[in-house]
Amino acid sequence: MDTLLSLRVFAEVAEHKNFSAVAERLNISPAMTSKHVKHVEARVGARLLNRNSRNVSLTEAGARYLLTIRPLLDGLAEAEAQLTTDSLSPRGTLKMSMPVWMANPAFAKILTAYHQQNPHVTFDIDLSGRKINMVEEGIDLALRVAFKLDDGLIARKLAEVTFQLVAAPAFLDSFGRPKTPENLINAPMLAYSQVAADGRIKFGGEKGVDIKLRPILVSSNESILHQAAVAGMGFAMLPNWVAQDDVKDGRLEVVLPMVEWPNLHIQAIYADRSYLPAKVRSFLDFLAGPDGFTAVLK
Repeated sequence: MDTLLSLRVFAEVAEHKNFSAVAERLNISPAMTSKHVKHVEARVGARLLNRNSRNVSLTEAGARYLLTIRPLLDGLAEAEAQLTTDSLSPRGTLKMSMPVWMANPAFAKILTAYHQQNPHVTFDIDLSGRKINMVEEGIDLALRVAFKLDDGLIARKLAEVTFQLVAAPAFLDSFGRPKTPENLINAPMLAYSQVAADGRIKFGGEKGVDIKLRPILVSSNESILHQAAVAGMGFAMLPNWVAQDDVKDGRLEVVLPMVEWPNLHIQAIYADRSYLPAKVRSFLDFLAGPDGFTAVLK
C-alpha cells in the first residue's frame, strides 16, 4: 500500500474521529480507509486508534504518533503548494482555543485586521474554558494566561495583561470602599477557578503579600464572573481591557487603584515542531506585532 497515503488517512481519521466522513472526504471507500489505518498500525507495531460501531478515539500511542507525523504531513503539503504558487500565503482553517474573556471587541479587531491581510485563513474558535487535548482535538493554537504545559507542547509569551480589582458602585456603597488590601480579608469574591479558586490573591509584585477573600462564586468562565461583578455580587479580579468600558461608563469601579495587583502573560501554546504551518506562524507573528496585542493593550 501507499504508506504516505496511509499516513494521511490515519491523520484525517484521528482528527475527524469518523471513518465514513474521511472516506467521503478523500473519495475512497470506508473499507479502504480502514485498511490504510491498519497498514499504519502494522508498520509501527502498535494500536493507534480505539474504534467501535459508535466511537473513534486515539490511543496514547496514537496521540504521540499523530503529534510526530502531523508537522511532516503539513510540511509536505506546504512544499507541494510552493511548487504551484509564486509565493506561499497562509491558508486553511486555524483552529484555536482561548479564554472566554478574550471574546471582546478588542480581540475581534485583531482577528479582523489579520483576516484583512490573510483572507484565505478562516477561524474555528473554542471558548468553552475547559481543559483541552490539543493533539486529539486538532487544535492548532491555544491562548492562555494560566495553564499546565503538556509534553510535546511549547509556550510563547505574547503580551502582559494587567489585572485590576473591580466591583459595582452599588455593592461598594453597601460593603464600603476598601482603603487598604487588609480591608478585603474575607470579603465576598467572584473567583476564577484557574487562578484563585480559594480566593487568595497577591498584591505588591513578586515579593508581595497574599490576602484571602471569601469566594461566593467560583467558575472557569470569566464571562459569568464579569457579569456578576456588574450586577453587584462581589469583588472580581478582571483583565483591565475587559473591565475598562464598564469602568468608563460607571458600571464598575476600580478598587484600590494604587495597589500593584498581579500581571499575567498571554501565552500561545502550540505543538513543539521545527515546522509550523504558515497559518499558525503568521498569526503568531501578527499577535506579537504592532497590530496585535500591543495595539489593544496599550
